[in-house]
Amino acid sequence: MNNASTALKVAAGIFLTIALITIVVILFISAQEATKTAQNNFADIQTELSQASYTVYDGTTISGSQVTNALRKFSGKEQFGVQVTTGKNKGSNGQWYGNTLNTSGELTSDSYGSVTAKANGDMNNTMAESSAEYVNPSGKFKAAIIKDRSNVVRGLVFTQQ
Repeated sequence: MNNASTALKVAAGIFLTIALITIVVILFISAQEATKTAQNNFADIQTELSQASYTVYDGTTISGSQVTNALRKFSGKEQFGVQVTTGKNKGSNGQWYGNTLNTSGELTSDSYGSVTAKANGDMNNTMAESSAEYVNPSGKFKAAIIKDRSNVVRGLVFTQQ
């Protein structure tokens, strides 16, 4: 009888151990799925936040002072260009600051939105009223963003209205 009791205790212990291991495995698998979902959501949020600084310029009308603020903020950024077309330099298709981007051709082409050269725009000229690059602080500008084929924002375009 003592052997039967010991055997039942061992069997119960083994059964409980197997049940505990099964529960831990199930919890681990569901936690792994939750972690993957959380990582995907975090990546989406991170992408939205990285693009948020550009959304204010997506098809909006802004003032000239906001244009000069954007120039200060983005013109030194690598692989990025800002084009400003004022009433005075419309004939020459405006001036690029930072880098000159390829804005011709199809949006889906590999070259669209790519840097073609270092831009020669001078920020000081945007403040000089005698310059063709002068940005009137109270002027109205139509803003647009330039994205490359991989949907990365590569530039901003401001056109005076």
